[in-house]
Amino acid sequence: MGRSMIVNLGIQQFDTLMEEQKFYIDKTGLIIEWLEYGSAVTLITRPRRFGKTLNMSMLECFFSKRYAGRGDLFEGLSIWEEKSSEGAYKYRHLQGAFPVIFMSFAPIKTGNIEAMKTGIKQIITNLYSGYREIMASEIFQDEDRRYFESVRDDMDDKTAIISINRLCSYLERYYDEKVIVLLDEYDTLNSRQCLVSD
Repeated sequence: MGRSMIVNLGIQQFDTLMEEQKFYIDKTGLIIEWLEYGSAVTLITRPRRFGKTLNMSMLECFFSKRYAGRGDLFEGLSIWEEKSSEGAYKYRHLQGAFPVIFMSFAPIKTGNIEAMKTGIKQIITNLYSGYREIMASEIFQDEDRRYFESVRDDMDDKTAIISINRLCSYLERYYDEKVIVLLDEYDTLNSRQCLVSD
């Protein structure tokens, strides 16, 4: 069945777009470029409403272990059809192969520093709650579990500052794979602070 030609504005979740067979311009070539360039850090700067969030959602759906076995989302798209010179599918084995942390600062709608910190802590706490089950593994010590439990909405700033680094470390140990971190609306905090300062 072909995709609907209705252009849906505002859908920013790649899996939703594909499952509902909505109109989609294939941008999976971004994944190919990113893989072939081999950069440890990539900054995507584009104007607002350019599709950055949808592209990050696409990256999450492609790489994240949470989407393992969801190659159906990419059927017919360039990343799924790309072949090596020997004729083998070049990137399919990477779908769902990595732990991915995807966080967005979009929900933070304030220029007040303390309110921003509270918002960031809530985002981090939500991230941690999504991985609570990994702490049952024997690879973690009681100290790891205590730190994990200390990540709450009311955590101190010191705990929050190192929390993403620690979560990356936990996920890398648990999955034995490097972690991909996707940060959306990274400039929101600075933009809102500048508006308040002016």
